[in-house]
Order: sequence, then C-alpha cells, then structure tokens
Amino acid sequence: MNEAAVHAILSRLLLAGGLPGGTKLGEHRLAELFGVSRERIRKVLHRLGHERLLEIVRNRGAFTIEPDLREGRVVYEARRILESGMVAHLADHLTEAQIERLREHVDAEADALRRGDQATWQKLSAEFHFLLAEMIRNPIVQRQAHELIGRTIMLVKRYETTLGSACGCEEHRLIFKALAGRERGRAVKAMSSHLSLVETRLRPIACDDAGPSLETLLEEAIAVFRSEQGQGEGASPRFEAPAAPAPR
Repeated sequence: MNEAAVHAILSRLLLAGGLPGGTKLGEHRLAELFGVSRERIRKVLHRLGHERLLEIVRNRGAFTIEPDLREGRVVYEARRILESGMVAHLADHLTEAQIERLREHVDAEADALRRGDQATWQKLSAEFHFLLAEMIRNPIVQRQAHELIGRTIMLVKRYETTLGSACGCEEHRLIFKALAGRERGRAVKAMSSHLSLVETRLRPIACDDAGPSLETLLEEAIAVFRSEQGQGEGASPRFEAPAAPAPR
C-alpha cells in the first residue's frame, strides 16, 4: 500500500470523527495494520498534522484532535468568509454540467435522510461543501476549504444532534437553488446563514461512548478502501484532500 492510500484511509477515518480526542496513533501498530514501513507511516502522520487533522506532539507522537467548541467559533467565522466568496464566484461561473451535478448531490442527501441513513447523509453533507470548493478550480481555495471543512466535520460529528439533519439538508437545497438561478446575493446569504445555523446547533455532550477500538475502525476503513479499489486499480477517493503546501 502506498503513502497516498494510507493518507486517504486515515483522512477518511479522522474526518468521520469516530475516534475519541486524544487517541494516540502509534507508528508501530499502524505500520503493522497497513503492512508498510514505520518511516512511511511517519511521513503520512506528519502530513496529516500539517493538514490539522492530527496533533503532533514532540517526543510523544501523533494524537487525534479533541474538537473544541470555542475554537469552532473561529473556524466557522473563517468558513463563512471563505465559502461566501466561493458561492459568489460560482453563481457567475457555474456550467450547466456543474449545476446538474449539484442537483444530483442534494437529491442524494435528501434520499439518505428519507431512508434514515444518518451515516450516508453526514458523508454527503460534508461532500456538498467539498464539491463547491472543487468547482472553484483554484488549488489554494480548495486546500483552505478542505482544512476548515475537515475541522468542522469533527465538531459536527461530536456535538450536533441528529435533529439538525433535516435543517442542514434543506439549507443545502436553498444554496443550490440560488446557485442554479445564478443569484449571487441570495447564494451568499444562504451560505452564510447555513454555516451560522450549523454553528448554533452544536451542543456540549455530557459523556462520551468509547466506541470501537482504533484497530477495529482501521480494519474496516482499509477493507472499504480495498473494496473501492476493485472498481479500478489505483483509484482514489473522490474528495481526497489536495497535497499540503510546503511548511512555512
């Protein structure tokens, strides 16, 4: 398994928010699970740390990030600034093919919600924002969007109740309708309102279920990835984060 595959699997697992904050990702155990060298694992972990999906602690190793509601306020403010600009640009530049792709996506979200498939809905909900960033076709915007969206996915997974799902789905529909109608002002307002409402729906939790172990989750994630690879050798996840910039 190459570094890109290891990165894709770990990114997906971290963004899913299934691991408690502060979980250590040991190089030796990961190397065993992935069947690669510790050096390769170390490179991937440092890349994930640079992408703010992990916390790298000097002389201690890599740990999952504990989502912080206070920090979340700052991140959501940054998302409103960035994504409002994204939809303003897209309202003027979307192609008919891109509009149709967005239509199919919001329909898929609504279908997952109707079927009560919360896991699929959460995945599609995040991908809606990744898809908008992808359509900008600007690597800098896309990289910033991936980092900010990734950090709030973990917040939503941990702090938002399922009651927000229907609201979020309808809010995405409103954004789509504004974009399809090429209504720049309406699209900006809909995006800003949506992100503000998501932020207000985050609630502290009283306790935390430990859930499955890191090993169990990783084995499942690797199995899913390999199953997807069966669709074509060398395939990669649709919304894999772009390469991280050189450290500043």
